[in-house]
Amino acid sequence: MAQGQEQAAPDAVPTRIGQVVMLHHAGDREEARHRFLGLWAEIGEHGDPLHRCTLAHYLADTQDDPEEELAWDLRALSAAEELTEDRLADRHAATPAARALYPSLHLNLAADYDRLGDTEAARLHLRRARGAAESLAPGRYGEGVRASIDRLEMRLDGAGRGTDRPDRPGGRGRPPRQQP
Repeated sequence: MAQGQEQAAPDAVPTRIGQVVMLHHAGDREEARHRFLGLWAEIGEHGDPLHRCTLAHYLADTQDDPEEELAWDLRALSAAEELTEDRLADRHAATPAARALYPSLHLNLAADYDRLGDTEAARLHLRRARGAAESLAPGRYGEGVRASIDRLEMRLDGAGRGTDRPDRPGGRGRPPRQQP
């Protein structure tokens, strides 16, 4: 019976991530961070790349330090890059969903680099986000990501002209997250 439970556990990870996302959205950022870190410890650095990507993607939003946020967003992108067509075909029936992560991953990195004052890196990832967003299906998620790309681009363009940049307390200004 323990073996059957072990086999079912990986399938429960997206649900567990989603439960913590709801906790975070309800306003308990610190508890969400604590639970996400517990899940990260369970999954491990070499766990399922889709799980690591999703978890790191959400975990970044719970960070207080912009450099830590960047580190988690980089982990998410690194895990996403492990998701090749062959591996997805074997382990996940979600190839389009995995591709749909790239616009948001690059947008998050652009925002991270912008907050850290690295405009060149921010613009690089913003271009990658825009290119990846072309493959998003019409709908609320895709529209939200594209609108976030436009807002960040306007902010970056304005920053070069001395326009004030709004701060992002509490995670505001982030692109919409695709639910796990």
